[in-house]
Amino acid sequence: MSEAAPGPGGAFDAVLVVDFGAQYAQLIARRVRECEVYSEIVPAAVTAAEVAARRPAGVILSGGPASVHVEGAPTLDPAIYDLGVPILGICYGAQLIAEQLGGSVGPNERGEYGRAEMTVAGDGGTLLAGLPSPQPVWMSHFDAIAEPPPGATVTAATEASPVAAFENPERGLFGVQFHPEVEHTAHGHDVMERFLRWACRAGPSWSMHSIIDAAVTSVQNQVGDGRAICGLSGGVDSAVAAALAHKAIGARLTCVLVDTGLLREGEADQVEETFGRHFGVDLVRLDAAAEFFSALEGVTEPEAKRKVVGEQFIRAFERARNRVPDAAFLVQGTLYPDVIESGATTHSSTIKSHHNVGGLPDDLDFELVEPLRALFKDEVRAVGAELGLPDEIVHRQPFPGPGLAVRIIGEVTPEAADTLRHADAIVRSELRAAGLEREIWQSFAVLPDIRTVGVMGDERTYGRPVVIRAVTSSDAMTADWARLPHDVLEAMSSRVIAEVPGVNRVAYDITSKPPATIEWE
Repeated sequence: MSEAAPGPGGAFDAVLVVDFGAQYAQLIARRVRECEVYSEIVPAAVTAAEVAARRPAGVILSGGPASVHVEGAPTLDPAIYDLGVPILGICYGAQLIAEQLGGSVGPNERGEYGRAEMTVAGDGGTLLAGLPSPQPVWMSHFDAIAEPPPGATVTAATEASPVAAFENPERGLFGVQFHPEVEHTAHGHDVMERFLRWACRAGPSWSMHSIIDAAVTSVQNQVGDGRAICGLSGGVDSAVAAALAHKAIGARLTCVLVDTGLLREGEADQVEETFGRHFGVDLVRLDAAAEFFSALEGVTEPEAKRKVVGEQFIRAFERARNRVPDAAFLVQGTLYPDVIESGATTHSSTIKSHHNVGGLPDDLDFELVEPLRALFKDEVRAVGAELGLPDEIVHRQPFPGPGLAVRIIGEVTPEAADTLRHADAIVRSELRAAGLEREIWQSFAVLPDIRTVGVMGDERTYGRPVVIRAVTSSDAMTADWARLPHDVLEAMSSRVIAEVPGVNRVAYDITSKPPATIEWE
């Protein structure tokens, strides 16, 4: 149907989430999966024929930043309404249903943003029956539905939204002006689950066992009797991808650990211990630091670094084929957020590359195997735990594919990598000692390409600063800076300055995503 539908085909009931913008679609997709129903994100331009071919249990229209009355605002193929598939519109999606099917939408006297009290009308219908009235919901809109589509019943209202919810069960149409996918809506999970269970008749089939079984079957079908290699980076994504591939094809998998010189402290040794000795996986360890640093010499632009590192990884894998010359497949830990952030839907921006989504170099003769392509990060961790990977790998914080290269601002040199690796180890060590490691989505050090004056002892210094970054998140789509205790920050700063040569200043990044990204590159 589209690049944004990477899932396991007809193995599960599937709900399609139509993306009308921003982070709404991703969050809705996650909430659907939390109800144990598989979800896929598709672009607003999806056609009725494409939806029909996928035979979904239901369709959810996401919110979005546009007004339905603005020229060029995204719309839905009207024929989708006639497929007989239950449809839930959320915020913009609900307004679009009303606008396209004979209701009316217009600007409100005032916008409705944030918390609102919603009163349930009548018996509440399919989605709201038996739920408290009033109840807190989260709103984010200026336009409002004035009249629902003909045949639909209004089931809830707020002071500013006369049609906060409507439904026409006979036609399979449901709309809510509020956002059930956000935690601030007290009964949002109930609303989502009722749509999935009662309207879509979608059973709870998306579980860890079913995910693993589907991924294993997919790898077996793709690889057949062939052989594959898998690049291990030290991060949880590649580790879980390797474990799944090993479960699928056993001894026909060779893992390649490329020691790039850009890994975290002790990472290469731990990966070798886990996969080579504990799981008995055929493991090749390549010392390629010299090649990586040589290729990165003089490269300072972030996107260029990513491409250089990606190219060097591919070439390292090719060299590893001397051990497995008949390997035709390359296993990679691409995740669903990688697919989305690489511009897989019309309304999702390309944020960064080096996810290797959407193609490989023309001269690369591997076929990609991506067993995690349909999964969010929390699902990947759960799969890893189910497969028996140790906690220190399953709960390891995310680490970018290019490694420390994207956390060194400016040219990447062996000296800069050593400095940053040492500082990064201190940051993570102090967070672990404070018992906060599991509460933080990602914490690391950054080495900016500037010099700063300092005083150490009786002498003035001219060294580099280190920036500490720590964020909380559930899926990396959005993130907030972590409110670390001051004594923890003080311990990090004191140790970095005392123990890392050439560093004389430490700063803490208090920027959320958006507007910033989690990484600094």
